[in-house]
Amino acid sequence: MAYEQRDLSGSLFRNDKKEAETHADYRGSAKVSDVEYFLDAWINTAKDGSKYMSLKFKPKEARQEFPSASPGAFTPDLDDEVPF
Repeated sequence: MAYEQRDLSGSLFRNDKKEAETHADYRGSAKVSDVEYFLDAWINTAKDGSKYMSLKFKPKEARQEFPSASPGAFTPDLDDEVPF
C-alpha cells in the first residue's frame, strides 16, 4: 500500500548513500499546496556553535517553462526573393 502524503506535511530520512560532504544529510519529500517536492536537508553549525538544518525543496514534476523545440514546430514565413 502506497503512502499518500498529506498537504503541508513531509518526512525526512537519514541519507545512508551520502558519498560526499556536499550530499544531503537527510532526504525525503513534502507536500505544500498540493504540490509534491523532494526535500534535502543538511546539518550545519552557526558561527555561535549552535546546530541548524538547511533545507532545499525541488518539485517532483519539473515544470517546463518553455515549449520543447521539436523539428518543424516553428516554420518562419520567409520570402527568399530579393526586391531589387
